[in-house]
Amino acid sequence: MPPSRKQAVLLVDGYNVIGAWTDLHDRHTKHNPLQSGSQADLEAARAKLVEALINYSAFEDYETKVVFDAYSRDAPAYCETITPNLSIHYTDFLETADTYIEKFCAAFRHDLQYSASRLIVATSDRAQQLTAIGFGAEWISSLQLISNVDFSATRSKRRHRPQKQSSGRFLFNSLDPKAQARLSALRHGLPLDDT
Repeated sequence: MPPSRKQAVLLVDGYNVIGAWTDLHDRHTKHNPLQSGSQADLEAARAKLVEALINYSAFEDYETKVVFDAYSRDAPAYCETITPNLSIHYTDFLETADTYIEKFCAAFRHDLQYSASRLIVATSDRAQQLTAIGFGAEWISSLQLISNVDFSATRSKRRHRPQKQSSGRFLFNSLDPKAQARLSALRHGLPLDDT
């Protein structure tokens, strides 16, 4: 049996989403509200975003690629595969996440691996929105992605919540023993015991 194809590729502008997601942005800037937070805060915000996207990607069956700028670090680009549904891409030195996203969108339709897949770009950067749409990709804002992740988490919790087992098809069977006894007394015309 051939491997199943993901229904969509979700390309996430990582720092753009962190900036829009209140919990992550607060974590990133908690030590110095006027500047970016410390490196540890930034790493914590990235980890929190990745954790949320792992669950979201698995639940929605998206192949998610989170893109982070490595613009100011003198390091080569690299990719870190976290799960079968999620990978993190760090850009090359002097390359922005915007540039990476543009290149990915341009090459997407020509890649046979993705020939039948949808491409969704999550960013609130207006220029990136227009670029993604221009290449035929779908676009969602960072706030919409956050909303989708929260909604998906709620649906997942609801789906995995244990169901109460009914002991029959009648409502009577789901009542507590005291209520059952009172109903039986009423049905048989016996006086109710109100103790």
